[in-house]
Amino acid sequence: MAQPTDMGDYALAQLRYIRQTMEKSGAFTAVPGWGGFWMGVTALGAAWLAARQADEAGWLSVWAAEMAIAVAIGCLAIWRKTHHGDRSLFSAPGRRFFLSFAPPVAAGAVLSAVLFRQHLASLLPGLWLLLYGAGVVTAGAFSVRVVPLMGVCFMALGAAALAGPPELGDAYLAAGFGGLHMGFGVWIARRYGG
Repeated sequence: MAQPTDMGDYALAQLRYIRQTMEKSGAFTAVPGWGGFWMGVTALGAAWLAARQADEAGWLSVWAAEMAIAVAIGCLAIWRKTHHGDRSLFSAPGRRFFLSFAPPVAAGAVLSAVLFRQHLASLLPGLWLLLYGAGVVTAGAFSVRVVPLMGVCFMALGAAALAGPPELGDAYLAAGFGGLHMGFGVWIARRYGG
């Protein structure tokens, strides 16, 4: 006959298993609403500044600086949201979110270098919007429902930018990285917290 402590150990093991299973099936809810909004604000400024550059190198420098600023804003906002919500950034849903988001963004970085070297920078706005959207859609599978919808909007805008006139590239980037981030950022902040 088993001793009572064995039953207690068994119950604790079952509770641990249930907790781990629930964590793995949970959603990554630390997508930053207000962080996305402020990323959009800085993207509008970058679009304005980039459109005034004399050459492709200056244009790319503005957008590279904007990417660094947006990444910093996003990381800070995600950290704040997980910290204030007593959630772990490295939970199973968080890891799946980032592992799904990273490949399309990394592909965008590699293709950006190749296209820029080939003097095809006019394709970059559509490429960036399309691949960023793909990353948001795939990562959004592990988040709240509005996130994949945002990704689809980025992808549609990217396809439109690739089909549209190249001189509208900064306008497409302003609409996507500016407008979509601001609009969806407010939506996410109001529905799912800051």
